Amino acid sequence: MSNTLMILLEFIVVLAAIFIGARKGGLGLGIFGGLGLAVLVFVFKLKPQNPPIDVMLMIVAVITAASTLQAAEGIDYMVNIAEKLLRVYPPAITIVAPVVSYIFTIIAGTGHIAYALLPIISEVATDAKVRPERPLSISVIASQQAITASPISAATAALLSVIMVKNPELRLTDILMISVPSTLVGVLVAAFVQMFIGVDLEKDPEYRKRIKEGLLEIKEKSKKTKVSSGAKLSVIIFLISVIGIVVFGSIDGMKPTFNGVPMAMPHIIEILMLAAAGCIIIFTKTSVEKIATSSIFSAGIQAVIAIFGIAWMGDTFFGGNLEFFKGLLTTMVTEYPWTFAIALFVMSIMLFSQAATVRALMPLGVSLGIPIPSLIAMFPAVNGYFFIPNYPTIVAAINFDRTGTTRIGKYVINHSFQLPGFIATLVAVSVGFGLAYLIF
Repeated sequence: MSNTLMILLEFIVVLAAIFIGARKGGLGLGIFGGLGLAVLVFVFKLKPQNPPIDVMLMIVAVITAASTLQAAEGIDYMVNIAEKLLRVYPPAITIVAPVVSYIFTIIAGTGHIAYALLPIISEVATDAKVRPERPLSISVIASQQAITASPISAATAALLSVIMVKNPELRLTDILMISVPSTLVGVLVAAFVQMFIGVDLEKDPEYRKRIKEGLLEIKEKSKKTKVSSGAKLSVIIFLISVIGIVVFGSIDGMKPTFNGVPMAMPHIIEILMLAAAGCIIIFTKTSVEKIATSSIFSAGIQAVIAIFGIAWMGDTFFGGNLEFFKGLLTTMVTEYPWTFAIALFVMSIMLFSQAATVRALMPLGVSLGIPIPSLIAMFPAVNGYFFIPNYPTIVAAINFDRTGTTRIGKYVINHSFQLPGFIATLVAVSVGFGLAYLIF
């Protein structure tokens, strides 16, 4: 059997594992990634690469801190702040909502905070007679883009760990000073375009139909909840830990040094996040049992399992066939580095995870000799999982829109999130390359 045919069969196994895992949902992605890995190792005799332990431990630490924040009602406090911001001038919600979603995701390090914001966005938009599809769709996209701009997200941690292997001098701020402005510009451009998408709400046939049938007579007002002092304190503690991570990642002299070697950034992230969780529990008297049952903890642990199986399988496949892919891609990406962004985008569609995509493909990009600034510029390309409308935040946004303007089209891929997703990603990558050229 020829080497090319063998690699093709291995690739089919990888795609099948991803496809079946994605269809099963939840833990399925990681479990079937592990099954695919078993086939690659025991049937095709590929040498297994090292599992992505550092990335997984960083995610576990961040999940623990974010889940503790949620258990202490810190997330509820942040949502209350968001609601006040969104109600300042309701007609501007198509611009304000994605910015709020973007900022909150950067702070929390997880896009799952969008679940709490979406019903508020839908309600405010409907009250202001703004087509809810406009702010809802771009707010979901903003929460995805912000993952690649957050200093504590799993994706950023994964990128940092991958490129620091051969570039130990790289700092967290080297990533953030490209990813933050580029993704924010992408979100704002997409939000501006969204202001003109679709007919006005009162002219929308689906909305008029629901009004006629009496489906929209009962309005679902968001509940006003009294926020405890502990909730506010938990947010302050969490923010201090996030600022600490940024400071340690930005200033080399701040890192603790042992035997002349600075502490690794992944370890600093893990320690500060766990310490933040401990401080929140102590000072707010948060129940430890509530942490393990929080929605963020559940979703986060599923992400860890997904990365464990999928990233390990991807590393093994690409690592075992590195010379083949080097020969296939070297000429193209050397002359046109931006083409690697297409591979990242397509892989993210299949993996439904920015961090898993980074772990699966970025090591190949480093091995191919793609300049590190270019890889950072292409980082937002891992946000392609809006393409197929089955990601939980997308499904949630559709369900929260009582007017029916946010929808999936007849051909599935012609849905409300496609245009803002493509615009935000294309603009972010383009701006990223421009910033990389200017900065580096």
